[in-house]
Amino acid sequence: MMKTVFVNEKDQQRKWYIIDAAGKPVGRVAAKAAAVIRGKHKAAYTPNQEMGDFVIVINAEKAVMTGTKRSEKLYHYHTGFVGGLKTFTYAKMLERHPEEPMRRAIAGMLPSGRLGRRLEKNFRIYAGAEHPHAPQNPTPLEV
Repeated sequence: MMKTVFVNEKDQQRKWYIIDAAGKPVGRVAAKAAAVIRGKHKAAYTPNQEMGDFVIVINAEKAVMTGTKRSEKLYHYHTGFVGGLKTFTYAKMLERHPEEPMRRAIAGMLPSGRLGRRLEKNFRIYAGAEHPHAPQNPTPLEV
């Protein structure tokens, strides 16, 4: 009879991966990143634990939106005051905060609640090709 092996979060080996988003659809990059952040690519995947790896996304501003989403996709946030709903198109969001659409796409694919908020700290997004994580020796990840 085989025994199930449980790996604790603190015993887990965690790696760093890098994804170049230039010319790739935002959703495809976000789906791949979210799966790696959750740890779904590992044999010891546990849905209720933080078992995933770290992900760096570079060239987030060069990721593409297919169809007419560039001008028609809307992002919303509320200031907290009466009548404070603010709405931006993808193009406007990209020129103001180039990494924000990618961040929202990845965060939307992570679980809601405490675990999701902890997992949001496991990815970094950069608008350009430069990043300060060279000492972590990130492994390139294909989308």
